[in-house]
Amino acid sequence: MSDTALRSRLTAHLEQVARDRDPFLASAHHFFGQQYIQQEFSRWGEVTSHRFDFQGQPNTNWILNLPGKNPRRPPLLVGAHYDSVPGSPGADDNATGVAVLLELARAFAQQPGKSPLRLIAFDLEEWGFVGSRHYAQALHDQGKPLGLMLSLEMLGYCCHQPHSQTYPAGLERIYRDRGDYIAQIGPWQSIPTMVRLWRGFRAAGVPSQWLPVVNQGRIVPDTRRSDHVPFWDLGYPAILITDTANLRNPHYHQPTDTLETLDLAFLTQVCQGLIDGLRRL
Repeated sequence: MSDTALRSRLTAHLEQVARDRDPFLASAHHFFGQQYIQQEFSRWGEVTSHRFDFQGQPNTNWILNLPGKNPRRPPLLVGAHYDSVPGSPGADDNATGVAVLLELARAFAQQPGKSPLRLIAFDLEEWGFVGSRHYAQALHDQGKPLGLMLSLEMLGYCCHQPHSQTYPAGLERIYRDRGDYIAQIGPWQSIPTMVRLWRGFRAAGVPSQWLPVVNQGRIVPDTRRSDHVPFWDLGYPAILITDTANLRNPHYHQPTDTLETLDLAFLTQVCQGLIDGLRRL
């Protein structure tokens, strides 16, 4: 895959999605984001909806299922939330995750991986993982198996300056002080999976660090801040893929979280690394 072509497509997605997408205070842009996701997903297969109610309003997670070479394997689920906080265009949070999700659809529709792939655009993450919580509970209630859940949460901010990366207390002794890598956070049992994903990122030229957690991450609350949490809490294997949000990005939840602040070369490498890594699973 051409890095130039991939970067161009990611940029085009970001230009469409990066605008205030709060479902209550920016409902028009929130609706437009949904329409764009449906449009792009529908290029690669049948799009289905998972509907739920929140505060008396209907909301929707959008789903695209893609076949794998071995249909007997449980699916790999990759999710990214498409809402944003009020007043922020949410370019990194989380238009970057949506853009990568859409490019995963293209890549695995054209060349299936080993396992079936389920791509989900979650709503209402910013309101407490509401969309992913409803979906994970429904999956659990139905007794449906899941090979792995990956949560894509802010993937496009990179800084090579010393001391540009901060950490919850104690972790600064272990990890690098430059915010130039993509992080993987998952239960210690997922270390072999994180190693395979690390190899994919390495092949794409982007550094990756992983943080194994215990007790669903409750010892380090900053690890419990995205759509992987409902899956952790129900016993599913799940890994957060992130640029570490406000621990690196000064534009987190601000009006300044714009396309111009992103490192598109870094985002392109992350996307290519995910494609390569998922093919290893």
